[in-house]
Amino acid sequence: MAAPLSRRTLLAGTAAVGAAAGLSRFGAGSGSAAPASMTADVIVVGGGLSGLSAAKTLVDGGSSVIVLEALERAGGRVHNIRSPKLGVTLDAGAEFIGPTQDHIAALAREFDVRTIPTYNQGDSVFWNAGRGSRMSAALPLPVQAETLQAGAGLARAQLDALAGFPVGEPWKHPNARYLDSITWGQYSAQVATTPTARTLMQVAMSAPLSVRPDEVSALYFLNYIAASGDENNPGTLIRLLSTDDGAQERLFEGGAALIPLRMARALGSRVVYNAPVRSIDWSGGTVTVSSDAGTYRARRVIVAMSPAISDQIDYRPGLPAGRQGIHRGYHMGAICKFAAVYRRPFWRDKGLSGQVYGNGRPIDVTFESYAENRHILMGFISADAMRRLDPAPERQIVSECIENFVDYFGTEARQFVDYAFHKWDVEPWSRGGPVAVSSPGTLTRFGPALRAPVGPIHWAGTETSDYWTGYMDGAVRSGARAAREILGARR
Repeated sequence: MAAPLSRRTLLAGTAAVGAAAGLSRFGAGSGSAAPASMTADVIVVGGGLSGLSAAKTLVDGGSSVIVLEALERAGGRVHNIRSPKLGVTLDAGAEFIGPTQDHIAALAREFDVRTIPTYNQGDSVFWNAGRGSRMSAALPLPVQAETLQAGAGLARAQLDALAGFPVGEPWKHPNARYLDSITWGQYSAQVATTPTARTLMQVAMSAPLSVRPDEVSALYFLNYIAASGDENNPGTLIRLLSTDDGAQERLFEGGAALIPLRMARALGSRVVYNAPVRSIDWSGGTVTVSSDAGTYRARRVIVAMSPAISDQIDYRPGLPAGRQGIHRGYHMGAICKFAAVYRRPFWRDKGLSGQVYGNGRPIDVTFESYAENRHILMGFISADAMRRLDPAPERQIVSECIENFVDYFGTEARQFVDYAFHKWDVEPWSRGGPVAVSSPGTLTRFGPALRAPVGPIHWAGTETSDYWTGYMDGAVRSGARAAREILGARR
């Protein structure tokens, strides 16, 4: 039996994160030697958190594993970059961790990645129609006279997500067909009639998903709320959107990508980089996986990819209609993460937390971040704003984002000392982020195919998780679940 992967097996240290050339400025990964064999018990397609979690679980269970990663680095949508002038480590993708996210927390402890609290003192800003209003940072959303109706609507959404909601299997909800026939925008319009209330209902959805309200099924987002917990703690909208006691409570010292980088280092030559998979053929009994790094064979395969991009693989003899429907019905949010580095957190002098929510453009959500004795304002460019800026030159993106920070925090925002950003939309093996969402009609028609194996192929990825879908914890959960399916079949 193969030795379990633990902290003792990675004393060689952390994989370095270098700066890549070009406008995107993303950390380059390290290459790896070819595996000792081109055959294994299981091939894992994708070296993000879900694929690495699957590989770790399989190795601990005694299986031989090969991980094929399309990029030159591990981590997928969990990725550290460095600012070009000062070399400050910045989270380009997933960043936060909060209560009930115990699976990613356990990996962080095992691989010695520590967390620090997200700054959450003073006031946050609710930005609406070109005007900002302050609210206590202790509140996930503003409590004001004009937003009370939205509060009632969000309370209705919370009730819909709590009333015996079948977490991870929303297609089993008694009202699933109707809720999956409308968008979140239509759902919001039913319970919020004022423009401000509708804006707040939209922000509650767009902040975690980075999509427009007409791009996602109402059933999908209600399941997203219900999934923001665990088997012992029902999911709540408050936990989903909050900083203290919520999903944004803490961030990882050194960047969240240290976890997958150290996991990949521990797996060693089992991980093959620059190996995008082109086809998976199981017509002859043995599974043959063809990649740019060579052809590999195994008894089983785990495709640890978002359903929105796993259709880039040629499956032979072909996938059933339900699985094809999943591929067609899921799409990624449009998103870029922008970070400006400052010598000191001037916003704190004004009693501000560094957090903004609303319909500002191009950045609609911000947080304060911290790395290597530097204070950072981090913001998300989402949906239509991101699609507009996808082809824009670097100077335009920087200018618009900094001026947006000036709107939110004052003219001191122009005194940044460094910056970096990452366009997830233009990465061919991501196509956006932070998570794939489903269009109306997808979950009720094809939902059971989301996790159902197809012959020797098993499916992972945060989108397939029951709890914390869309988050790092969901990715870890999904990989371990797919691995257990295979280990259980061996017994």
